[in-house]
Amino acid sequence: MLLKTVFSGFGGQGVLMMGYVLARSAMDAGLQVTYMPTYGAEIRGGTAHCTVSIGDEEIASPIASRPEFLVAMNAPSLAAFESNVAPDGAVFLNSSIVKDSPRRRDVTVFPIPAAEIAYDLGNTRAANIVIMGAFIRATALVSPDYFIGSIEAVLGGKKKAAIELNRKAFSAGYEFVKTPLHKEG
Repeated sequence: MLLKTVFSGFGGQGVLMMGYVLARSAMDAGLQVTYMPTYGAEIRGGTAHCTVSIGDEEIASPIASRPEFLVAMNAPSLAAFESNVAPDGAVFLNSSIVKDSPRRRDVTVFPIPAAEIAYDLGNTRAANIVIMGAFIRATALVSPDYFIGSIEAVLGGKKKAAIELNRKAFSAGYEFVKTPLHKEG
């Protein structure tokens, strides 16, 4: 197994954190991982994306010319990366911001109103974790426990309120997906 994901959005949307936490949780699960961040000079408000490759064998290259998954937090990200997604792949959209659907018909689309769900939880900055809950539910790349554990490790023990918000955001996104890509068993 080798699965690659591109996470993309504006700087400040937590795109690099999404990839980093996924990579860390996959490592904790004993998988092979590469994490390759890319961001503009402005960072907040500029463009940012990262690629995470997860496999059960050594990974030769972190480059994802045909990723299986795309998580697009804004419309420019969908426009930039949609054509690269492998046939039969999946696109996860922050549908609170991305109003257009992918033009492709050979991918599964998960429109997640991540910013709206995060707003209802009390903090729109948790939209990235909402969409990650949906992503983990749909893909089953790692268990929810590994992902939550990685969030807690990244945030550290001093940020209990942030950890609780992220737990709620993850659960809300996880529960939002009704039809995962995999069979639950």
